[in-house]
Amino acid sequence: MDRRDFLTMSGLGLAGLMVPYGNLIAAEALLSPMDVAKKKALADAALGAATQAGASYCDVRIGRYLRQFVITREDKVQNVVNTESTGIGVRVLVNGAWGFAATNRLTNEGVVKAAQQAAAIARANAKSQTAPVQLAKAPGVGEVSWKTPIKKNSMEVPLKDKVDLLLGVNAAAVKAGADFVNSMLFLVNEQKYFASTDGSYIDQDVHRIWAPMTVTAIDKASGKFRTRDGLSSPMGMGFEYLDGAASGKVVSPNGVVNYSDSYDMLEDAVASAKQAREKLTAPSVKPGKYDLVLDPSHTWLTIHESVGHPLELDRVLGYEANYAGTSFATLDKLKDKFRYGSDNVTLFADKTQVGSLGAVGYDDEGVKTKRWNLVKDGTLVDYQTIRDQAHIVGKTESDGCCYADSWSSVQFQRMANVSLAPGKNKLSVADMIKDVENGIYIIGDGSFSIDQQRYNAQFGGQLFYEIKNGKITGMLEDVAYQIRTPEFWNACTAVCDDSDYRLGGSFFDGKGQPGQVSAVSHGSSTARFNGINVINTARKLG
Repeated sequence: MDRRDFLTMSGLGLAGLMVPYGNLIAAEALLSPMDVAKKKALADAALGAATQAGASYCDVRIGRYLRQFVITREDKVQNVVNTESTGIGVRVLVNGAWGFAATNRLTNEGVVKAAQQAAAIARANAKSQTAPVQLAKAPGVGEVSWKTPIKKNSMEVPLKDKVDLLLGVNAAAVKAGADFVNSMLFLVNEQKYFASTDGSYIDQDVHRIWAPMTVTAIDKASGKFRTRDGLSSPMGMGFEYLDGAASGKVVSPNGVVNYSDSYDMLEDAVASAKQAREKLTAPSVKPGKYDLVLDPSHTWLTIHESVGHPLELDRVLGYEANYAGTSFATLDKLKDKFRYGSDNVTLFADKTQVGSLGAVGYDDEGVKTKRWNLVKDGTLVDYQTIRDQAHIVGKTESDGCCYADSWSSVQFQRMANVSLAPGKNKLSVADMIKDVENGIYIIGDGSFSIDQQRYNAQFGGQLFYEIKNGKITGMLEDVAYQIRTPEFWNACTAVCDDSDYRLGGSFFDGKGQPGQVSAVSHGSSTARFNGINVINTARKLG
């Protein structure tokens, strides 16, 4: 489990933490957008004021950030939260230094004052700055717009329907053998307007959805309990993701149902209850070396922690160390064509992928988004960069991965959707497994730990199945595997083809100080890694 998701899945902590985000509003107020003409007029006022105050560059972000959270447990609704946060952030360059200011006063007077404050801050910063900011070019795009291609706006779905869905899910889980069940909906709509002195006026409407749940089964005789988290992925989609279409179901060789672009929450709740109870009697794993077959519902987190974060250029340079440190993948490794993985491993960043959490038309610096390789056929070839970093690695343009989680937060480098490319040859999961003599098939993400260089790590999961002589023989428990990042990716011997490709991701990925939250997806097909060290998490020392 991503540590930024930990509070979500360990109870109701996240709901309490997220309530202060913006103003509490009625559900009906989630549907009223801001007028584009008004946003442009305010942006022009800020751009003009910044230029008059001496700025050589200015960008303006006007944002309306809407959140709805619905939290339930068994037959009770524990919380419903609707929040709105609206305002403007102004960033400027004066004398080669950045300055930033923000306000929720959406008047000409308010935005002009914010621009003047940003310029004053930049001028003060320039006095102590050792080198001027070098900003890669980003051609103005004029007046454009982009929207997440949704079919059903989550904010338009009546609250009663959402509550009925979750309570029905809980009832189905209890009927199937669960003792406890938490189910939730997290719905986000970011209405973002960007303008800059480069000549861009970009209006974007971004939607995200997540439907997590945790089911618990208890052996009342011993007091032992086991949980199974839902296998939904957070997605850049509308409420259509919860339609449970048959086309979105992916059945594993042992009958476990995974999901791609459509989620059947009721079906998964029943499976969660049965599998949580099955865990109670599953044998504990014998520690040792195993060939691992990792489902995309699991692999996303390993990609996130061992590839996505260490290939953020600010971590590589030591500029960012919050949330698990810097990076082992230093600039000399790029120069030396470091072998990050085997020939089977191509890892790419992509801010355009339909259905992904990070998909937008333009980033928060007005840069058009794209796809690019980070690791190509096992070799480290690139990092993730933004406009004021590009020159450090010899680039002439940003990769388009700058983001701020609010109008009141300054934008900075954030992880793009980073994914493992599917195998080039036709290969199904069943065919992959039939060649494994001694292995473990892992589905779903679990707990994890990683060091301050993103080099040594340990990962758990949700469901573990023993593979013997090419056949899945039964469930295991207490499994976690240990890796050194380059050794692990060099142990990748096969990746299934694109018919198995699916997205996972983090809805609440933290970074920075003060902390900001972003949402990011990671795709893969099922992949095999040979000779990985597996430990037994139930063993006690002494």
